[in-house]
Amino acid sequence: MTPTLENIDLLIEARWIATVDTDLVLKNHAVAVNNGRILAVLPTSEARSRFLAAERVTLDEHILIPGLVNLHTHAAMTLLRGIADDLPLREWLQEHIWPAEAEHISSKFVYDGTLLACAEMLRGGITCFNDMYFYPEAAAAAAAEYGMRAMIGITAIEFPTPYASDADDYINKGLAIREMWLDNLLIGFCLAPHAPYTVSDITFERVLTLSEQLDLPIHCHIHETRHELEESQQTYQESPIERLNGLGLLGPGFIGVHAVHLTESELELIAATGSSIAHCPTSNLKLASGFAPVARMRQLGINVGLGTDGAASNNRLDLFSEMRLAALIAKGVTGDAAVLPAHEVLRMATLNGAIALGLGNEIGSITPGKAADLCAVHLGSLETKPCFDPVSHLVHVAGRESVSQVWVAGKCCVDNKSLANSAQNDLDAAIALWQNKLEFRPNTSSDVLRAD
Repeated sequence: MTPTLENIDLLIEARWIATVDTDLVLKNHAVAVNNGRILAVLPTSEARSRFLAAERVTLDEHILIPGLVNLHTHAAMTLLRGIADDLPLREWLQEHIWPAEAEHISSKFVYDGTLLACAEMLRGGITCFNDMYFYPEAAAAAAAEYGMRAMIGITAIEFPTPYASDADDYINKGLAIREMWLDNLLIGFCLAPHAPYTVSDITFERVLTLSEQLDLPIHCHIHETRHELEESQQTYQESPIERLNGLGLLGPGFIGVHAVHLTESELELIAATGSSIAHCPTSNLKLASGFAPVARMRQLGINVGLGTDGAASNNRLDLFSEMRLAALIAKGVTGDAAVLPAHEVLRMATLNGAIALGLGNEIGSITPGKAADLCAVHLGSLETKPCFDPVSHLVHVAGRESVSQVWVAGKCCVDNKSLANSAQNDLDAAIALWQNKLEFRPNTSSDVLRAD
């Protein structure tokens, strides 16, 4: 008697699968997906005899990995890509980025910029991003348009912008937007106080209260530049991380972004509190902020994920680049070629980021029961041959151009390197309009560029 096959939505058969929850790479295995979730991971021969799939995808020259998690970005800043390069952080922010935002920021700006970011990230295998920017309703709508998973920041900053008048106004507006999206399973929210140098103690205390009441992670820039540390010592007589710890913010729900300049005692404090770090190696280098002590963080057991930062300071939203750079910098800085091996860096770009966001039970590994956020990477081109270790190839050989298919909650968002959403022509037109509005021209009175 022929056994009855189990009906499922999707069966993905791959030459290799890196589940990430272990360092093992499975060969000739398949992932069974039903109702947007991973039902089983098993040898392909067994899968074919057990399941009847409405759709079957065969990946003979690919490695299947969890969707990448971008732990820190400012998605809408894709529209500011390359607008003011080769400048230190404070000058870049205060003389170029903030003035441009003050003149042009709007809900439409954020929607179009986030659409562009989602398109770029999905094509590069990123299925989830953690955002910090203005007009969160527009960012959420853009992510939903592409079927992407997102943690939208409820930003808090003390100075006014066209979006809000003060820190309380930012938070109140963000909380109202969160209420509107509670039923969307792909859109979550986090509290996003910008940085210790732009947020007061009173605001941090309110953020902490809301985090505890609503069970929301806290996402904040910390220790990015030496100037930030000097300023904190002058104003508060302690470092930013010591100040945040004194206010009670450090803990398993806290994500510190950049964390470049840290003493040994500060690293031990982060480890002891169970806080996470979003490592953004490209942005740290481009703004000459320095080298984050990631190898030491990992030795201390600190959970470290990877972020791109915004496209204005990177200038690409590409976690393949971040994986390779993170591994190479750690080896070069420590003088130890064994630190941050490829499997660990892949975990940083997937499961570690998910854990930091409180999503470790939902995404980040190819594990039965989790959402089917998946990425297929083609390793069959001449540039990727021969392949002795497919995970090493992910970090040191392949790039985002090798991504062929991407699924979010079992829904195909990228197929054969093309976005499933067909709105690209409209997006191209919108970007062209924004470029015309934002075009920078030399100021005749100085060498500083300005927005006309």
